Formats: sequence, structure tokens, C-alpha cells
Amino acid sequence: MNEPPLIPAYQKPDTPGVWMNFDNTVSLYHVVESSDDFEKAVGDLFGLLKESQERFPNWPRTFYLDIRGHLDKHGEFEPDFFELQQEFFFSVIAPFVTAFDLPLTGPLVNPEPQRNDVPDRLVIGPPVAGNPNPASGKAS
Repeated sequence: MNEPPLIPAYQKPDTPGVWMNFDNTVSLYHVVESSDDFEKAVGDLFGLLKESQERFPNWPRTFYLDIRGHLDKHGEFEPDFFELQQEFFFSVIAPFVTAFDLPLTGPLVNPEPQRNDVPDRLVIGPPVAGNPNPASGKAS
């Protein structure tokens, strides 16, 4: 298997936001708070992705995510926040980054080239057959 042409160094920022790195990569860092629901969390993640593409067009991106709370009595992620990492992040955010670090998975490198055609908006809903836009359940 071929490695991506650039694997950014893992440089998790100290504070949330979008950060330019010395190696011409961008770090995105978001913390989902215990008071955030699924809709707010996915909106915040997508918003950070959009901001990074607007400020640093097409630069290699690494996305860091922390989640405070949202654990059940067994110490496992609540279903919505398991889905946020396992389904939403992998299908919507991951194609638009070079690497990422999630609480559920740890650090991973996207095996495909980072996409830079970030959609204008995020629509949460059932998928529309034939829609090539991974960040939208409905045609934008």
C-alpha cells in the first residue's frame, strides 16, 4: 500500500481552534463539551473544517478531537458520541484531512489523498441516492 505523499507531524495544539504549523500543515483541534449534543458537535466539527479550508486553502490538515463526558456507566461512549466518531467523522470529516486523532481510535493517517472540495454546508438527514457529496445527506 502506498503512503500518502505527506504525513504531518502530530502536533496537537494546546487550545482548540485552527493552527498553522511550521511545516506548512494545519492543525484543527476541537473539544466536545459534556453539555454539547450530537447536532452541536457535528456542526462545530464541520465549521472548524470549513474555517481551515478558508484560511489555509488546500494545506494538509490534521484534526484532533477530545470529548469531555458523554460516557455511560461502563465508561464507554454514549451511542451518539460513538456514532460521532465511528460514522460521522469517518464518512464526513476524514476525507478532508490528511490525519486525525480521535479518542476512539487514536492517531490515524488517511490512506487516500486529502480532499479539498469542502462543501459549503452540512445537511444532516438520510442519504440521497447518487449524491457524491459525503458531507450532505441532501443535495446542496
